[in-house]
Amino acid sequence: MHEPGDGQPVLHPWRRFVALGDSFTEGLGDPEPRSQGGVRGWADRVAEELSIGHENFSYANLAVRGLLLRDVVDRQLPTAISLHPDLVSIQAGGNDFLHPGSDPDKLADYLERAVIELHALDATVLIFVGPDSGRSTVLGQFRTKIAVFNENVRSIAKRHDAVIADLWALRDLHDPRMWSGDRLHPSALGHHAVAAMVLNTLNVPHSLAPLAPKPLPARNWREARTGDLVWAREYFVPWVLQGLKNRSHSNGFSAKRPLPGPIFGNPVPPPAQD
Repeated sequence: MHEPGDGQPVLHPWRRFVALGDSFTEGLGDPEPRSQGGVRGWADRVAEELSIGHENFSYANLAVRGLLLRDVVDRQLPTAISLHPDLVSIQAGGNDFLHPGSDPDKLADYLERAVIELHALDATVLIFVGPDSGRSTVLGQFRTKIAVFNENVRSIAKRHDAVIADLWALRDLHDPRMWSGDRLHPSALGHHAVAAMVLNTLNVPHSLAPLAPKPLPARNWREARTGDLVWAREYFVPWVLQGLKNRSHSNGFSAKRPLPGPIFGNPVPPPAQD
């Protein structure tokens, strides 16, 4: 593992990471005004580490708060496929468990459909086993259903060669400090712990020290303004003119990073299709 801030390249094979999901992947509970959408989260933190030493690495986050698992699959999967990722994560189901009558077996069927389609991209597919957070979170009261869903997730991963991000085994999440005040979303400390677990699962060296969330690197106003102008001229205006639209909406919210781009820059639209 690199020491924090040592600037050494992180060796891994991926060039484009696309994250699908709900508020957990969007980053709620980890506020950061300088991040797109005003939140940071585990996926941003993973992308930050993956970008070290990889100039062409890009990242898109399609996650939208409030979505059910079926919504995530129906709304985000087509967009994710069109972005041609070689690393893709999909996480959802927590909102389903908050609804009476949720069926963990049916939820697993929706997830498996997505995994099959993503696996066909020849991408590394990362799927999440839900947390055993007990009394630390609102979801603790649905522990039995989450456990059933998790066993389904493990079976899906085995059948389709997916990688499991095991939140159930992440004992750090038993610490109340890992959760925000709503007891539903991880805190900055929790998102940091999840990011470290994901990177370890992917066997990627990283600089995330335990219990020490890294701050975003500072940009001066001139660098930020120049980057915004270049992005608007080269990417945003052509994107609007081509009529591309974000497909993921939930109660007025949309994906914070619908187009892939450098984690510390602006998104880059995919190449136009003939």
